[in-house]
Amino acid sequence: MIYRLLYNLLIHLGLPLVLLALYRPKKGKPGFGARWAEHLGRLPPSGQEAPLWIHAVSVGETLAITPFIRALKAERPDLPILLTTTTRTGAEQAAKLGDLVVHRYAPLDYPWAVAAFLKRFQPRALWVMETELWPNWLAACEAHHLPVTILNARLSERSCQRYARFQGAFDALSRPLTHLLCQHQDDADRFHRLGIGRERLAVTGSIKFDIQLDDDLLAKGRALRQQLGEGRPVWIAASTHQGEDEQVLAAFDRVLVTHPEALLVLVPRHPERFERVAELCAPYGCVRRSGRHGQGRVIEATDKVYLGDTMGELPLMLAAADLAFVGGSLVPIGGHNLLEPAALGKPCLTGPAFFNFSDITRQLVAQGGALVVADVAALGTRVSELLADEHQRREMGEQARAVVLRNQGALARTLSHCLASLEND
Repeated sequence: MIYRLLYNLLIHLGLPLVLLALYRPKKGKPGFGARWAEHLGRLPPSGQEAPLWIHAVSVGETLAITPFIRALKAERPDLPILLTTTTRTGAEQAAKLGDLVVHRYAPLDYPWAVAAFLKRFQPRALWVMETELWPNWLAACEAHHLPVTILNARLSERSCQRYARFQGAFDALSRPLTHLLCQHQDDADRFHRLGIGRERLAVTGSIKFDIQLDDDLLAKGRALRQQLGEGRPVWIAASTHQGEDEQVLAAFDRVLVTHPEALLVLVPRHPERFERVAELCAPYGCVRRSGRHGQGRVIEATDKVYLGDTMGELPLMLAAADLAFVGGSLVPIGGHNLLEPAALGKPCLTGPAFFNFSDITRQLVAQGGALVVADVAALGTRVSELLADEHQRREMGEQARAVVLRNQGALARTLSHCLASLEND
């Protein structure tokens, strides 16, 4: 209880800053418009009775949960689903589900905001995509006897050790969790080390492996490749973070020595950084995906960087590249998921800091579908080698896709557990 009291004191002290952030969007980052107050529990009714509440934080989680929601509605067409996201980009992705769901912004973790949300919608259960644990959310669910299931649950060794240092707080946080459907056995083992009973744990795999690559995406990828230049080598650096773009460009300098015609597709992780990254890329000749500062300009041979400064189009740009480096891994972020490029049959490169996706990355490396590069020099060398060797690229891409195919089926296993919980909880 003392942990929650301290936590609530701190978050209320920071409330003015939160309100300012909600009401005044940052440059380059879309705001919430008139819907900003939804985060504080001021919500219009959904027109649903006892909906299933599913929460997906942002665009990545919403993309991953979309096939699951479609499969769930195929099994239970009359089940009302209330889908919440925290971010505007997640909301835009949720809108693509049409009338399969009703979307609202998730309440921030203030007790009064969560209470207003639960009073308004009175959900039958909460399913959370990945390990998004908020103390007041979970305490309120426990008080209302609301079953809570974590889908695609994961827990890195680093996070496990951090939670272990505050075991009492973790015990209170995890007590309301009814089921944790874990991505991998090592995730389940870590949760068990922290005191969660095996009866609440199941290993269902990652539903992100069940990627659906529709023909439209592949066709658009081929069309984009024609725009980029079918005959020139193209590599992509995806989901880069602050301090990483400079390293990618330094590696690109090495690539250009042996492949002067090469094109780098650079996709920063956060939209508020687009302008700064555009400035870094300007000396190389930079065309922006958004069309800003050169609307409709044709990509010339002298243009060396194509900046992906839009949201939700990363799969399209991955489909157009010959190989992919996935960021957050040359800086101590923990990396990002290699599954999208792997599912597209692309050779995958990652830096050494991939600890947030260790299981998936190790599977790909062991199968020969991915390589770990130690630093900028190694990244430049590996990209140069792969761009020069079409046979090796094809071989790595096939092995990467084989890992994805071998791990598919998580969606069906997760759906089976979830349907059973609806009947039993």
